[in-house]
Amino acid sequence: MLRIAVPNKGSLSGPAAEMLHEAGYQQRRESKELRIVDPENEVEFFYLRPRDIAIYVSSGRLDIGVTGRDLLIDSGANAEEILPLGFARSTFRYATKPGTANGVEDLKGMTIATSYEGIVAKHLADQGIDASVVHLDGAVETAIELGVAEVIADVVETGTSLRNAGLEVIGKPIMKSEAVVIRRTGAEADDTVEPKVQQFLRRLQGVLVARTYVMMDYDCRVEQLEKAVALTPGLESPTVSPLHNEGWVAVRAMVPSKEAQRIMDDLYDIGARAILTTAIHACRL
Repeated sequence: MLRIAVPNKGSLSGPAAEMLHEAGYQQRRESKELRIVDPENEVEFFYLRPRDIAIYVSSGRLDIGVTGRDLLIDSGANAEEILPLGFARSTFRYATKPGTANGVEDLKGMTIATSYEGIVAKHLADQGIDASVVHLDGAVETAIELGVAEVIADVVETGTSLRNAGLEVIGKPIMKSEAVVIRRTGAEADDTVEPKVQQFLRRLQGVLVARTYVMMDYDCRVEQLEKAVALTPGLESPTVSPLHNEGWVAVRAMVPSKEAQRIMDDLYDIGARAILTTAIHACRL
């Protein structure tokens, strides 16, 4: 069976389980379950701490895993990203009290507190900055107030918690993270495992496409077809079928869900009618 590591808790856990369910895989019913077998798909899922997943995958004991790009890099494990999943996005930034520093070049000789020592140490080394890194497990905002560090490095979303602590973001982002599928670096292609890995990746890619696109159907007059098709080119090309009423055709095409409302407006303006959108639940391209 294909052995897959999945986050057992935290912000990665729920969305990962939802995506795997959409991809047709069984998922655990209770949070206490640490391992389940999906015999129909020949997959075995192991529910592990998100921070440990890269270590397990790099050991070769598990074939692939779902974790955060940040946790992968921070672990220093011998594993690599093979598919971004588009959820649990975050940005890592430096922050400090106003007037302390303006950019990463000003951090030389300072002490930086973070929960992601591996990421910060690598970034500082890449930038040629000699600074000390102190590892803290969460609530790093208080490190400056308590004199543990002059600077912190942490996930920044809205920046509200930083401002409440009297801190400001400095410099460019350290990195941008999201959920990813990972695999041991240089993993040998096993004839029994590789087809299952590729099937797993195709299914997840299908979910990503289904979440990104909707199916659009509409009717339009033949003389307006070229304009309509220009608005809805589809992936290869739209499906066009003649209607019973002469001079009219029915058109079907996949369109980006974020642009669906604008496209509907534009189609209506050129005379298209009966414009419908339908959610896509599964897809293979």
